[in-house]
Amino acid sequence: MSAVAAEVSAAVPPLVAVVGATGTGKSAFALDLVEELRRQGHDAEIINADAMQLYRGMDIGTAKIPLSARRGIPHHLLDVWEPGTEASVAEYQSLARSAVGEVQHRGAIPVLVGGSGLYVSSVLYEFEFPGTDPGIRDRLEHRLETEGREALVEELRERDPLAAMAIDSRNSRRLIRALEVIELTGKPFGAGLDARHHPWQGTQLVFGLHREREALVHDLDARVLGMWEHGLLHEVSGLIPLGIAQGVTASRAIGYQQALAVISGEMGQEEAIEGTQALTRRYARRQVSWFRRDDNIVWLPEDTDGALAIAVGAIGAVVPFTRA
Repeated sequence: MSAVAAEVSAAVPPLVAVVGATGTGKSAFALDLVEELRRQGHDAEIINADAMQLYRGMDIGTAKIPLSARRGIPHHLLDVWEPGTEASVAEYQSLARSAVGEVQHRGAIPVLVGGSGLYVSSVLYEFEFPGTDPGIRDRLEHRLETEGREALVEELRERDPLAAMAIDSRNSRRLIRALEVIELTGKPFGAGLDARHHPWQGTQLVFGLHREREALVHDLDARVLGMWEHGLLHEVSGLIPLGIAQGVTASRAIGYQQALAVISGEMGQEEAIEGTQALTRRYARRQVSWFRRDDNIVWLPEDTDGALAIAVGAIGAVVPFTRA
């Protein structure tokens, strides 16, 4: 690299990511991290990488930090899609990479925060999304109808264990898409994750948060109960006129699907809460498995002060602080 190129590279702030399972405190840690970076002389802004927090009005069930609690720190890619919009990782990738570039152009450090593995990876790594093939899609949908979802789940597990781990086995749309990509490209849908040794751009620092399983499960169950006590049903009722019940993605979100079932009379509230808790625990296990495969992640201690010190020190080694 020439001296000029090295100088230009050094002038671009690094892309920082905070990842981990739901309930590990990513949002709060990111706020603390940005505040500490600002005290050290570097501006920073937060970019959301939680798939469900992209939806407008889905706040309680996604543990979205309200505007009043964001400490004046800019947050990007919250409340982007209407509840009736179908989620698209490819669209998110475009939006997120644009946001990263804009933040870096302002001389600030972009801090990507979230636990949605595909969404995080789509930003960090050379992850490409091929088009669709109506013929393949029709054939897979026919197999879903005639053979059942479990047949597709088993095929995906055999052909692409990494994608099978990341994708909710209840999500038929995602199952079909993964198998479609495998047929289109001849490579696993999760092959983009093998690009973890080929970052999308520049310097990247990825920090992982984790908690001891027993404590995490206890707090996840309590958090779900708190969401219902603090108005999840009321929130979902208000989203029905906005199309959440027809939304392919939002209507299946953990907690929201159960709330819709309660509102329609298909499920009792106690059963819905227990179901939400079970699915949340299962989702957290998938997240842990997903991120543990990425050797680029620096896993931080559970102690907040210690975690902050390690993260800030690593960032400071890349972009020296201008003041203490």
